[in-house]
Amino acid sequence: GLHYRQLNEQIKAAVAEGETEFDLENVCGHRYIGSGIDKPITLRIEGIPGNDLGAFMSGPRIYCSENAQDGIANTMDDGAVVVPGHAGDVLGYSMRGGRMYIRGDAGYRVGIHMKSYEGREPVVIIGGRVRDFFGEYLAGGKLVVLGLDLPVGEPIVGRYCATGMHGGTIYIRGEVPADHVRKGVAVEAATEEDTATLKEVLTPYCAQFGLKVSEVLS
Repeated sequence: GLHYRQLNEQIKAAVAEGETEFDLENVCGHRYIGSGIDKPITLRIEGIPGNDLGAFMSGPRIYCSENAQDGIANTMDDGAVVVPGHAGDVLGYSMRGGRMYIRGDAGYRVGIHMKSYEGREPVVIIGGRVRDFFGEYLAGGKLVVLGLDLPVGEPIVGRYCATGMHGGTIYIRGEVPADHVRKGVAVEAATEEDTATLKEVLTPYCAQFGLKVSEVLS
């Protein structure tokens, strides 16, 4: 029954008093959970959080119980967000560090202008598929799309993938339609070095969701 502002004020007040573990129940569209917090706290969310989950945060670990909405990890500096279901649009906008793990599908404009910052490198892994404008203006970091449970005939990425991309790397586990990638961006088969990098970034992701790294990389 709490307004999202009251909820976030209570969380931040408890963090200021030294609390490090939070279990939030009956969450239903509450926005800005974890936003702006710079302590290594843990937030476990039962329900579906609202927009801008973990925005501007630096350090917290957020574990959702199912789906999540738009704007996750907006300009996030460090920490982790784990979503075992699907997530919405504009994930990781200008994200500068930390990890975001989505087990299901994600929406439009994921990873816009994501970039590395002061030695940190953001990593976003999507277990399912993504929609249009994936990796738009990407400047740094790693975006990974696995296409797990992808329906036959469905594209793993939408149109305008990597539009304006000028840094970072996108790894896509599957065929990318040629007309879905913008001009000026090279599409290449993964090398042994890429496979080693993927094994490193996928190991904690697979451990989180009960997957086998060898099967995902096969």
